[in-house]
Amino acid sequence: MAAKTKSKSGQFEARVVEKIYLTPHLIRIILTSEDVPLYADATIGVNNKILIPPAGVDEIHFPTFDFETGKWLYPAPEVAPVVRTYTHRAIDVEKKQLVIDFVAHGEAGPASRWAIHAQKGDLLGIMMHMDPSVLYAEADWYFLIGDATAIPVISAILEDLPANAHAEVLLEVHGKEDEIEPETNASYRIHWLHNINPEKSSDLASFARSIEIPQDVRKFAYVATEYRTVKELRNYFRKELEWTKDELYAYSYWKAGQTEDGSAADRHEESYGKQSN
Repeated sequence: MAAKTKSKSGQFEARVVEKIYLTPHLIRIILTSEDVPLYADATIGVNNKILIPPAGVDEIHFPTFDFETGKWLYPAPEVAPVVRTYTHRAIDVEKKQLVIDFVAHGEAGPASRWAIHAQKGDLLGIMMHMDPSVLYAEADWYFLIGDATAIPVISAILEDLPANAHAEVLLEVHGKEDEIEPETNASYRIHWLHNINPEKSSDLASFARSIEIPQDVRKFAYVATEYRTVKELRNYFRKELEWTKDELYAYSYWKAGQTEDGSAADRHEESYGKQSN
């Protein structure tokens, strides 16, 4: 049997096959591409990039890497796609399909706007990790905390947990209509918080403090939410509870009042610069 080859670029174009409203504010987009089988080893739940083409442009103009200069080369502004970070939710190698869930929070954000208006056949660019990676640490007791943007990754973690694990899950969504029960073999308890204006404030950090954490067990917390909440929860786990860096992963998905591009430096520092401290 011939060895399976993989594109070095990790870039491909995909077309919309189906759009499903899982809840009023969570849209599932099923995409197809001949390249999907090349990503069979990718870990479900990790962050990847989507590229949204400008209106009227039916081709994804990917950035290219110049090995001579060591720099990325970007397409002209009139054809350049909008790049956003997203979690791929599932891969079906046989059907050559990729699943991504989008939070529908109106027309302001380019990814939300694209998902709301997406139709069968619409084009999306994907830049994606091809090899397996570690999404979470091995533990007995998990604390999974996030807002609506974290539902895909937290769902992926829960689906992967073994039956002998337990998870405390804390999720903040728009309202009761956006609550989704997860699929998992692990035992779990889920706490839903409702917040119609997450740009203004969040109760995730304060509620997290009310959860009793068992002693003398292997524990791990996964936090994925807005910048300020990540910062507060990192302080809670690392400084107040004195958890080790291996017992916490905290990632800032967004920053209130700023675009993904505008907040990238701050979020990267909070998510990665302090991850090893």
